[in-house]
Amino acid sequence: MTGEPVSILLIEDNDDHAELIMRCFENHGLANTIRHIRDGEQALHYLFDEVGSDGQSEKPMPGLILLDLRIPKIDGLEVLKRVKGSETFKHIPVVVLTSSENDRDIRAAYDNYANSYMVKPVDFHKFVDLMKELGFYWLAWNRGPNGI
Repeated sequence: MTGEPVSILLIEDNDDHAELIMRCFENHGLANTIRHIRDGEQALHYLFDEVGSDGQSEKPMPGLILLDLRIPKIDGLEVLKRVKGSETFKHIPVVVLTSSENDRDIRAAYDNYANSYMVKPVDFHKFVDLMKELGFYWLAWNRGPNGI
């Protein structure tokens, strides 16, 4: 991270969860650009279809993807597979942020190179604490290749 704001791609179909995530980042001074997308089809279109043939785009390259598994149209695991299978996007950290505690979902996420798997707490205060820690770790402390 170079000190510049990180663009976050939030792929989450629950508007209440998305709003809470965005407010948590804002309230803890993690002033980043967050693009909220509600389904897998939209996410893949945003990432892949709007990139020019030279691999460049006018939209900011996400520095972090927060991905729910249970999203409409194209599920989160398929989005993860496509992102991690892409030379353009494979180095972007993808944090699976979902309500599923299913061992098969966890294994499938890591088998497809998720960088982290977090289960959304039901308790509001625990959810806020998780978002705070997630934000600080991935946006302030973590270092990735080429400034990601």
